[in-house]
Amino acid sequence: MKLNPIIFGSTGMLGQAVLSECLSDNEVESVLIVNRRKSNFSHHKVREIVHSDLFNLTPIAGELSGFNTCIFCLGVSSAGMSEKEYHKTTYELTLHIAETLLHTNEEMTMCFVSGTGTDSSEQGKVMWARVKGKTENALLAMPFKKAYMFRPAYIQPAKGIKSRTPLYNVLYAITKPLYFLLKHSDRYVTNTGYFAKAMLLAARYGYEKNILENTDINRIVRLYQGNKSDQPGAGA
Repeated sequence: MKLNPIIFGSTGMLGQAVLSECLSDNEVESVLIVNRRKSNFSHHKVREIVHSDLFNLTPIAGELSGFNTCIFCLGVSSAGMSEKEYHKTTYELTLHIAETLLHTNEEMTMCFVSGTGTDSSEQGKVMWARVKGKTENALLAMPFKKAYMFRPAYIQPAKGIKSRTPLYNVLYAITKPLYFLLKHSDRYVTNTGYFAKAMLLAARYGYEKNILENTDINRIVRLYQGNKSDQPGAGA
């Protein structure tokens, strides 16, 4: 199946990785990126919409039709945030965008970036995990053609991908040796290349689970692209 994805959060580390993968994937015909600020990214496959208020998509709703996949990489750290604030920027924003997309694209597949430790019960003690769990549950209950929740653990940047947060780039440089020690462990580590491929492969071919833990993220790449390497770090 040819993919025509919309990417929300294309300027973040994971969004950059997915966009890069889209450009090299011949099965991706066109990409729409929606950003709050102009990215200055240019490629013949890519069209960008700059829209500062993602809680009000009415002005751009007509431009969101004709796509079959949403790659949702928007996200903020819960550090220093109240549950009310985090709920608004995570659950409320995600659901608003999802509902708008469903109105304009009946055959839409949703791929949502969550995280390992997400609490599907919505009752645990960890605030971010409860909110992410609530968001996942709401997306899975919506009438998307398919919906996949991705729960990565540690993600090592690969192929020049960098975080927009300088401190994170320092931390990734420090922890890189740990990645190479643990990269045989599908349970704990992956890299941005594998993560991006996994999202596109799930959208194109489907997967046996709606919630993909770190192990599944690495597995689906090998499943559909052949076991060229037994390491998530191949090509890093």
